[in-house]
Amino acid sequence: MKKFILLCFILFLTGILYKYSDGIKDRIKEISVSSSEQLINGEAGVLMDENSGEILYAKNANERLYPASTTKILTALIALNKGNMNDTVHIGDEVTLREPDESSAGLKPGQSLSLKVLLRAMLLPSGNDAARSVAVYVAKKESNNPHMSSKEALDYFAQLMNQEANRIGAKHSHFVNPHGLHNPNHYSTAKDLALIAREARKNSEFREIVSEEMYKDANHTYYNRNELVNRGSQNYYQGANGIKTGFTDQAGYCLVSSASRNGKNLIAVVLHSTNSDVWSDSTAMLEYGFEEKYASK
Repeated sequence: MKKFILLCFILFLTGILYKYSDGIKDRIKEISVSSSEQLINGEAGVLMDENSGEILYAKNANERLYPASTTKILTALIALNKGNMNDTVHIGDEVTLREPDESSAGLKPGQSLSLKVLLRAMLLPSGNDAARSVAVYVAKKESNNPHMSSKEALDYFAQLMNQEANRIGAKHSHFVNPHGLHNPNHYSTAKDLALIAREARKNSEFREIVSEEMYKDANHTYYNRNELVNRGSQNYYQGANGIKTGFTDQAGYCLVSSASRNGKNLIAVVLHSTNSDVWSDSTAMLEYGFEEKYASK
């Protein structure tokens, strides 16, 4: 009788293990990833497989932190979805709403440039003035109210940002401006930014812009602050093709990066790192993702 009961228990346990084998494997992987938490020095980080959306590495993935200028990924995504790259954007007084020492593309009221160029002014040298102009352009176009004030337009655009973030699934974020200058109510998480970046990279124009080392035409020259894509930088990373840097005193150094090798595409997010660690943190995660154990996925 005891042998019969033991046999039944073994069969029952075998059935449970078979039924939930995938879940157990996922849990084992989760534990493995967690044990690698010291892979980066930044306060939070996420490594995502861009193709599948799978999280390959996470450290404080859902911790609420300040995103600084990585915010501009979402700003660009909305502009690409709702604007026209060949539209002429007229620069207004929104570019004068600057704060001391903020990053600037040197725009002035009265200028006119295409959205194609304006997005580069925002994403490459990280111009906050360009981000405001992008936001005002989109808000006036979307609301069909060309007489909207700059403040009204920026508030309207912030609503669009939160709607889009929610649609993507970045539900732990809240945005109040298009550029990422510090505001206690403007925050995100490493995982949310990875989701936003993944969505943005579905757009070919976005992918082209963020991979450029430099943009130059007859009137404008913009250099990309992302050292991972700069072949002349000591932080250059083979296969890097984006995405966006960020810094404020409160946010620390942030970077959302992307890279592709042998058909595998990765997105890495580092938040609240240091001036030097933000690059090594990002490359450490990318290397982790390109390791052989993930290469067959």
